[in-house]
Amino acid sequence: MTNEELNTALYKKMFAEQEKFKGWLLTQPPEKILEHSYEYTVREDFLLSLEYNDLTNSQAAALLASPTPLDDLFHQYEKMESSHMEEVWACFESRAEQVKTMQAEAKVAVYQHNADYAREHGELEQYRASNRVNIQCKEAIETAVREHFDGLYLSHDAAKGVIETYGMDRVAMVLANTIQLQDWDGRYSRSNKDWARTIPNHNSDTVRLGYALECHPAVLNGFIDLVREEQQRQPRASVREHLKQGPKQTVPKASTHKKREPER
Repeated sequence: MTNEELNTALYKKMFAEQEKFKGWLLTQPPEKILEHSYEYTVREDFLLSLEYNDLTNSQAAALLASPTPLDDLFHQYEKMESSHMEEVWACFESRAEQVKTMQAEAKVAVYQHNADYAREHGELEQYRASNRVNIQCKEAIETAVREHFDGLYLSHDAAKGVIETYGMDRVAMVLANTIQLQDWDGRYSRSNKDWARTIPNHNSDTVRLGYALECHPAVLNGFIDLVREEQQRQPRASVREHLKQGPKQTVPKASTHKKREPER
């Protein structure tokens, strides 16, 4: 037999062995299936490895001599030292650092000017940082819509997590940006289109396309409704807090107005 024929014969033998194991596994109760899920996955990896690699003639022939080469390989693998758990822990640390960085970036203020203004005033880094977070916010909104839409309904708390992470100003701006770029689409309500026009965006169309949402417009329209409801609640809450402070605290009205101005 040629080398290709030997490796093919070994693959077919191992594949038949895996199919037999799979057939047995599917007859077992759920807890038994879970118990053997790791073994099944490792055996699949052995098959995949043989698809892309070739053993020598003597190696392939040696394994072919076994009635259960795949089972033998799995038990051999169990005995070998592996850095798997170290890699798992490294993934933990890497993801934690990534999330920390994203959380820090999410606090960057929305930059209210275009690239020319930023360049003239030495604020290009703030401009670029803001646009990076715009893209992250866009992706977070798309994830929230995907996870909270069941095919018919969007859950009432779909927008809360994104707002808590990125702030109302940025979430509103990213949503309004999408409607502004798709103003022709009749699946956005007239009310939401009018609302979007009140939120300025000084970036070029090329930059704005980078954080334009790709959700289904009808579903996104419902998400925007939820954000606007939350937006309307926020000023009322601040007014209640303001009244609780008493007359002496009413002097800095201008600063309160400035905080609420971008929401209009």
